[in-house]
Amino acid sequence: MSTEEDKVIELAGKVFDLARQGDADTLAAYLDAGVPATLTNDRGDGLLMLAAYHGHRDATAVLLMRGADANQLNDSGQTPLSGAVFKGDKEIMRLLINAGADLDAGTPSARDTAAMFGQTELLESLGKPEQ
Repeated sequence: MSTEEDKVIELAGKVFDLARQGDADTLAAYLDAGVPATLTNDRGDGLLMLAAYHGHRDATAVLLMRGADANQLNDSGQTPLSGAVFKGDKEIMRLLINAGADLDAGTPSARDTAAMFGQTELLESLGKPEQ
């Protein structure tokens, strides 16, 4: 592998860590410098999936404002919204829904995930975007 390839892989790893850790300001700077908001890792997890799954509201918002796809599937067919439902994170769920996340996208879908875990309150609140 060339030195340039090593640098790209190192940079990508750093950006994924920023999403996972919720460093919204630094993540925004990288996105503004040209890192794609839809970047995925070797499992197909996008930056938005990592930020949302780990409960980082500000990082999730930064990614959505910079073009991340609220319905981007990972290699397992999961969406960021289904991950947020699994975690029970209402704030992240609301951000994703308001950004156009589809309750029925993915396998299992967010709706199916809520039903699987008996989260009827979450399930009922999902389809009601903020006023």
